[in-house]
Amino acid sequence: MVDWKLAVATATRLVRPGPEIGRDAAREVVAELRRHARTSEEHVREFTRMAPPGGTSEGPGGGAGAHPDGTGAAHAAPVDTPVLIVDRPGWIKANVAGFRALLGPLLEKMQDRRAGVPGGAVLGAVGGKVTGVELGMLLSFLASRVLGQYETFAPATRDLPGSAAGGRLLLVAPNIVHVERELDVHPHDFRLWVCLHEETHRTQFTAVPWLRDHIEGEIQSFLGETEVDPATLLERVREAAQSLAGGRPPQDEGEGEGGRSIVDLVQTPAQREILGRLTAVMSLLEGHADYVMDGVGPAVVPSVTEIREKFQQRRASGAGRLDAALRKLLGLDAKLRQYRDGERFVRAVVDTVGMDGFNRIWTSPNTLPTKAEIAKPADWVARVHRKSEA
Repeated sequence: MVDWKLAVATATRLVRPGPEIGRDAAREVVAELRRHARTSEEHVREFTRMAPPGGTSEGPGGGAGAHPDGTGAAHAAPVDTPVLIVDRPGWIKANVAGFRALLGPLLEKMQDRRAGVPGGAVLGAVGGKVTGVELGMLLSFLASRVLGQYETFAPATRDLPGSAAGGRLLLVAPNIVHVERELDVHPHDFRLWVCLHEETHRTQFTAVPWLRDHIEGEIQSFLGETEVDPATLLERVREAAQSLAGGRPPQDEGEGEGGRSIVDLVQTPAQREILGRLTAVMSLLEGHADYVMDGVGPAVVPSVTEIREKFQQRRASGAGRLDAALRKLLGLDAKLRQYRDGERFVRAVVDTVGMDGFNRIWTSPNTLPTKAEIAKPADWVARVHRKSEA
């Protein structure tokens, strides 16, 4: 159903080259990003009071341990998820592995359905190559834009080491260098600033052991509701494309047919319900990372105010009409809203009940905010805190 090797080959061939940088300078960037990742781990855990099981920070992690650099027992034990400094092709390979792991059950189901159709094997082989090329084109677009990522789902391999559960932190060195030059900001400050954000995601998943399985379960439920009949699925995609090409102006918050991405338009009602829960948790995770980055930044990143202002302008402006159209089509505008809305939620809750009070959010899936509560943080406080205090 998907020619994964062709997807990697296509994306690697089409991806833009990174910024020009000498071999020695590239080695220095890699070494500095590794140092900043280690430093960020310490800063983030101290600020959030989150640590993996066996760490010392109060909150969901609990326990005791020492940092490997010998800075003392007051710090959390190191996590077992590696930090990988990758180039754009490396990011592509990691994400194809993640897609392959997540989409495996759905693709098996579709293949079983097609096996009973005359000529299904031939159609599957041809369709797999077409889908591989399309996926490769998508990844080539994204690979030059992502600064970092906590890759959660793909199993560890020799080329892509990870924790026992598959987690690994990716920092895309050429993209970080490109953006720091584009924004004309202090390189060392910017690299640490990026690491603070990405380390927060690693902390979220290592300190909250059930979080990965919960998100994967929601994604599999979403995929399980997907129409597996190829003709039906093709018709829904055709309708989505016609709607997007129909000339209706997009609306501000992505509501209405004109403002939806193609992913939104092929959903069943059950999928929309699941997506609402996934949107809420992703808004929480992204907003929490932005909040932590801003909270830690002033103490350790001297030029954080300038970086934040310029980076926000870059987020808002995009890179031209084609880039804006692709972001709308792929649903990336929704991700930008997740940063904004999630950060507002986290800030409001911490201001009301403090960091320890906010950290009740990591107790179980039942204490995660709903999509409506992301917009109304007081409703989450009332549900989780007042109910527990009653």
